[in-house]
Amino acid sequence: MEYIKVSLSNERLSLREFTKDDWKDVHRYASKDIVCQYQPWGPNTENDSKSFVNMVIKDATEEPRTRFVFAIIYKENMIGAGEFNIRDFTNRVGEIAYIVNPDYWRKGIATDVAKLLIDFGFKELKLHRIYATCDPRNIGSSKILEKIGMIKEGRIREDLLVKDGWRDSLLYSVLEHEWKK
Repeated sequence: MEYIKVSLSNERLSLREFTKDDWKDVHRYASKDIVCQYQPWGPNTENDSKSFVNMVIKDATEEPRTRFVFAIIYKENMIGAGEFNIRDFTNRVGEIAYIVNPDYWRKGIATDVAKLLIDFGFKELKLHRIYATCDPRNIGSSKILEKIGMIKEGRIREDLLVKDGWRDSLLYSVLEHEWKK
């Protein structure tokens, strides 16, 4: 099934739809312990990385489309993923997420990706509220969400089962009128 392919970019990087061959680049970062330390998945096997890419490609063909997962392209390398999920059509709510190969951490890439995803949610998808969650131990991600103008709403207690037990999540959000400022 064909679908409209979405791409986003700024002066430093671009986000494009995944292709089947991207699993190799996904595996480069998703197989590392440090990348998935706060996640319920990973470290990935090759089959896990292939399954992820295949699922992302399949989800892109769903109608209505609720999941947009983009390969992060930086200096011609695929170095991570940015994800946008529409969580509620009626109330116009979406969620963002991102993951970056640790070889590219501390370069502002996740910040750029998060900004592009939020722009996409408000401008293209016409949403009202966009949120993100992160593990309270993930200081880097908390700083990114605050830097891009998201407001910390609070802590969701034991909402995600990870490898070492139940994990709390910090909840951040931004509203359309706040983003326009």
